Amino acid sequence: MATFLYKLGRFAFRRRRYVALVWVALLALAGVGAASASTSTSSSFSIPGTEAQKAFDLMEQRFPDANANGASARVVFTAPGGAKVDVGAQKAAAQKVVAELKTGAQVSSVADPFEAKAVSKDGSTAYASVKYKVTSMELTDPDRAALKDAAQHGRDAGLTVEIGGDALQAMPTTGATEVIGIGISAVVLLVTFGSLVAAGLPLLTALIGVGIGVSSITALANVLDLGSSTSTLAMMIGLAVGIDYALFIVSRFRHELTEGREPEDAAGRAVGTAGSAVVFAGLTVLIALAGLAVVNIPMLTKMGLAAAGTVAIAVLIALTLIPAMLGFAKYRAFGRKTRGGLKGDGSDASASSSSSTSAAAAAAAKKPNMGTRWARFVLRRPIWVLVVGVLGLGAIAIPAASLQLGLPDDGSQPVSTTQRKAYDLLSNGFGPGFNGPLMIAVDAAHSDDPKAALDKISKTITGLDDVEKVTAPAFNKAGNTAMLTVVPKSKPSGIETENLVHSIRDKAAGLKSDTGAVTLVTGTTAMNIDVSQKLNDALLPYLALVVGLAFLLLMVVFRSVLVPLKAALGFLLSVVAALGAVVAVFQWGWFASLIGVEQTGPIMSMMPIFMIGVVFGLAMDYEVFLVTRMREAYVHGERPGQAIVTGFTHGARVVAAAAVIMISVFAGFIGSSESMIKMMGFGLAIAVAFDAFVVRMAVVPAVLALLGKAAWWLPRWLDRALPNVDVEGEQLQKNLAAQATDAVPDRAQEPSRV
Repeated sequence: MATFLYKLGRFAFRRRRYVALVWVALLALAGVGAASASTSTSSSFSIPGTEAQKAFDLMEQRFPDANANGASARVVFTAPGGAKVDVGAQKAAAQKVVAELKTGAQVSSVADPFEAKAVSKDGSTAYASVKYKVTSMELTDPDRAALKDAAQHGRDAGLTVEIGGDALQAMPTTGATEVIGIGISAVVLLVTFGSLVAAGLPLLTALIGVGIGVSSITALANVLDLGSSTSTLAMMIGLAVGIDYALFIVSRFRHELTEGREPEDAAGRAVGTAGSAVVFAGLTVLIALAGLAVVNIPMLTKMGLAAAGTVAIAVLIALTLIPAMLGFAKYRAFGRKTRGGLKGDGSDASASSSSSTSAAAAAAAKKPNMGTRWARFVLRRPIWVLVVGVLGLGAIAIPAASLQLGLPDDGSQPVSTTQRKAYDLLSNGFGPGFNGPLMIAVDAAHSDDPKAALDKISKTITGLDDVEKVTAPAFNKAGNTAMLTVVPKSKPSGIETENLVHSIRDKAAGLKSDTGAVTLVTGTTAMNIDVSQKLNDALLPYLALVVGLAFLLLMVVFRSVLVPLKAALGFLLSVVAALGAVVAVFQWGWFASLIGVEQTGPIMSMMPIFMIGVVFGLAMDYEVFLVTRMREAYVHGERPGQAIVTGFTHGARVVAAAAVIMISVFAGFIGSSESMIKMMGFGLAIAVAFDAFVVRMAVVPAVLALLGKAAWWLPRWLDRALPNVDVEGEQLQKNLAAQATDAVPDRAQEPSRV
């Protein structure tokens, strides 16, 4: 592989104008596609194979006029001073608001609270249900404004009016912190390279890659039913890996130039060595993201595949566009002072380069860099470093034992929002369970007497614990299907409500045998329970698939059994610690105000498994980049301990810079208005910090120091069975050395010249 990539790098360097033109054309094509695509709507959320989804599909089929996907709003009324809202001027003011709500162009129906008996027992609270013909993302600004104006008119009349539901849901925003993150990345690159050109290349190429990826997602959003958060997550991951992959190629190019290589040869060697690491690091990320398909939640699968596509683009750009851009930059990849010493003048270029290289090598030998000093410290105290690193991350991971999963609702909104105020008013007026009703779909198509069957089902459910109310059944036009609404006594996220869902489902089998009707439970609360269960069931198969495939991949890369095993165990340590930090901040509220978390609560159900997939891929990035340099030194004859020092000497500074860049990019998304993106930004940033600076920089060298030569052990039969991909470039070095020998004429065979 290294030889092929070497040739690819040299080709891109020589044909730099054509390569750059191709990528610019792809960016323009993707941009045109995104600009001409229709506005993206929210992705439909489904969980195939679960009872909640079966019930939802049944209602959509048997109640086609219900418009289950349409936006909805609950307009909640209360009267001041504890007065009743269903009498006198208060009632007249509420009815005037209801009449105004019906005038919306996209409104499907409005239920009058006094006709629908949607008034609390004490008369203090009432609500009007508003249904729309379109989804919340398709709702126009005039209709949203009409909803807010109607509520304001009610407030002007003396009522307290708040709005719940998804009708006010807006497209998520990321805030200025995203730009700050990119700015920090630019500063880190500038400090690392000391050259504006070298610092600008990773940023430029990463932005081109993200532009192509996100524009493609936008162009295909409606066709593939991609949600609004898909492009944001793809941007987050694409920016981080795009900058890092380019950073490693540029860094290796600069190293090859200091060794006296010509720019074209240096570009080829950089892509042949560091590029090999980029390919395998990218493959681990692709495996982790594509592996999310095993969960069988379409929304999660699409998010993973979209992000994987952006990562694939980042890998291709690193292998082709980066060497092409280096062809334009050449020695300008260094600062002005270093550049002059490398290029030299006229015929003295080679001598000047050699003397400069010798001087640099001598200076490095006299004054070891921080990576060298740290590696030597770890070699002297491997047990202490290992114990401190493991115990420290273990302590941070403790809150993960209290992880609670849930789907966001109005109860998780900040207390200052009208959605949260409406949620609290309904809880106070109608009970804690009113905001999390259970929808019961009854398929009575095979029942002899559907009405009698519904009566029995309703009485059975009413007799269960934690049931506050069961509404009268609403039949479809054919009379073979009915819907019931069950209001629990407990809040939606309470364990009592979850037990009620299981109790109804347990009774369903007996009810079917007695009545011939099939009883299914759905609704947001039931959907949440099913999602959590599905994710819990899929976690172990997902980890087995992803870790297993990556283990095989890393065995091919490192020609070792213990190094991939150590890499996988280190990942588990860092990801559990990251989950502990997420729980402490977003669930327990520790330091929540520092990152703008206004409301704590359960962690979004899909967030942990998605974070695990992304963190695994990124953790393997640093493992590959750092340890391949150690493997390269070991293969070329260095002792195991010295190979660790060499790996840190050449790789620690670059890996640390890459980690800081990735952390800053992810942290930039903490300013997002969407809870999933905010959690992902924080979780990924803290996970990269733990993995790069504790696991890869401390635990990994400590374990390798304790293992010694055993770290690179591989059974002979397995060594013969595994393909040799030459990631460390050993075969490439032999080929280049042979070519250099063949190119030098044998002077003993030359005829003498007189």
